[in-house]
Amino acid sequence: MPGSTDGSTRAMGVLTVGALVAVTAYTVALGGNGWLWFGWVVLGLITLGMIVSRGT
Repeated sequence: MPGSTDGSTRAMGVLTVGALVAVTAYTVALGGNGWLWFGWVVLGLITLGMIVSRGT
């Protein structure tokens, strides 16, 4: 169903942006944590993959 794919991609985008805000706030408040940034990069790549696969 195209509608559900679009909704899940949008939800992943919102989750990725929210995670970026949370990781940035954590880094500013308590200092950097490489694992948090690594996790955010992985989440971003998954989101990017969903966006690219949606076009095919």
